[in-house]
Amino acid sequence: MSTVAAEFGGCGSPYERAMEGCLVGSLRLQPLADPAGVASPVVLAVERFLAPADATDRAVLARSRGPVLDVGCGPGRMVRAALLAGRPALGVDVSPAAVRRAAAAGLPVLHRSVFDPLPREGSWSTVLLLDGNIGIGGDPARLLSRVAALLAPDGVVLAECHPRARRDRLFDAVLVDADGRAGEPFGWAEAGTATLTRLAGRVALRTVARWRCAGRRFVALAK
Repeated sequence: MSTVAAEFGGCGSPYERAMEGCLVGSLRLQPLADPAGVASPVVLAVERFLAPADATDRAVLARSRGPVLDVGCGPGRMVRAALLAGRPALGVDVSPAAVRRAAAAGLPVLHRSVFDPLPREGSWSTVLLLDGNIGIGGDPARLLSRVAALLAPDGVVLAECHPRARRDRLFDAVLVDADGRAGEPFGWAEAGTATLTRLAGRVALRTVARWRCAGRRFVALAK
């Protein structure tokens, strides 16, 4: 997530309460201003984040190689799945509650932004950007540039995309819980497969695969 803990609303936000198990119901990612009517609210799959990796998640990991870095790891379901698959793995997230939950489960996670110094810079074989995390920091081009610097020369980025291929949207948003309580604003982004392919080319990454699974869309990017 972003360099500040205000991402997803900060401490005490709906996201933090969800990670602490103190929130029942769904969370909505609500754009603050949308005069064109482009960015409708997005319901976050909190239950899926907290559950073990599903078949689609495991299919993504099947395309991974070597040590895996999960950016915006949340409570660590993909870190656990990578370890179970025999891959060294590390998760990073700016949510204190998510990191505490992952660490309590014995998972290797860091309370840190992807834009902060990280272990093994330039040598990660796989970097994951799933669950909409291409939106981290509200600037996919900057995020892809950072991720490219984290990759080994033969590494791969496995990124989840917006369902619309040409989606290219930067906006400020808040998270809203089922009772209508909102967190603090943060910058976010949505990008489809065509947009990611275009942006990746600007930072010396190329698209090597595109696929769909269970209604989700993904791309694999390599140096």
